[in-house]
Amino acid sequence: MRPRLALVPGEPGGVGPELCVRIAQLEQPAHLVALADADTLMAAAGELGLPLRLLGPDEDAGPGELALQAVAQSAPVRFARADPANAAAVVAALQLGGAGCLAGRFDGLVTGPVNKASINAGGIAYIGTTELLAAQAGVDVVMMLANPGLRVALATTHLALRAVPDAITPVLLERVLRILDAALRDLFGIAAPRIAVLGLNPHAGEDGLLGDEEQRVMGPVLARLRGDGMLLDGPLPADTAFLPAKLATVDAVLAMYHDQGLPVLKHAGFEQAINITLGLPYPRVAVDHGTALELAGSGRADASSLQAAVNLCARLAGRRMAARGDAAAGDASRAGAPLAGSAR
Repeated sequence: MRPRLALVPGEPGGVGPELCVRIAQLEQPAHLVALADADTLMAAAGELGLPLRLLGPDEDAGPGELALQAVAQSAPVRFARADPANAAAVVAALQLGGAGCLAGRFDGLVTGPVNKASINAGGIAYIGTTELLAAQAGVDVVMMLANPGLRVALATTHLALRAVPDAITPVLLERVLRILDAALRDLFGIAAPRIAVLGLNPHAGEDGLLGDEEQRVMGPVLARLRGDGMLLDGPLPADTAFLPAKLATVDAVLAMYHDQGLPVLKHAGFEQAINITLGLPYPRVAVDHGTALELAGSGRADASSLQAAVNLCARLAGRRMAARGDAAAGDASRAGAPLAGSAR
């Protein structure tokens, strides 16, 4: 069976709805169910001059069709404008997708870009989708961005640079590394993942001359986790850690802050870059770009990142479904096996 994925376009006035319409023109690796306003999707199709037929949430869609679980907006969409009146609908769609995954109605969640300022202007305190889904599921999460050649996870995310050193504590670093290691094993199927851990300071502190966080905080944590069997390289100087020869030996890079790792990843393949939330009990993959209000309605927005997000989420969900099937088969086999020394 194909995985069933919730698809949330994000900000109605941005490029999200038209990107959903674009990928709806193609055969998809999953049963996609859009959680969105029907009129907005049809308006986006009209702007693009593309066919779109909206189906019920349980109907199979072909090219030019999209299954829909309607989430009504308060105000009609105006492309290229983020309307705070629709903030509640944006958040409701995200919560509906997350709740559906937690309840088993969906096998994964794909999200388009949202406008944080518009949501807050609509009276909803909102930090980000990653934080919203983590709170809903009651788990700690890690943000990881990836393209076909590179995975970069973040120890800290949207934090002022002056606050980063104080945030890199032994507790945080260990938690992030354990979540990252587990996700590489469970989600990506890597039996013994190797992680490159970047230092915080230039030259990874250069033996304490340029900062002592690597020696005082990071080194002891990495040594302890290596003792638990984790394969960790570092702390490494960030300016040489991304050399191709070094990347060839690792499965992911852990950067200490947002702009330490993400510029490299985006330079290496922005169009195919996606954002993965690690630590949730289901796969969640998002586009790695913003609402691009200046492009909305113009027909010039590139759907590559959204398609890459769907493709990866479908693969991750399919792997989890297969693992559950194997486990169920094993349980059934054990349940039917005679106990040692017993007779049927």
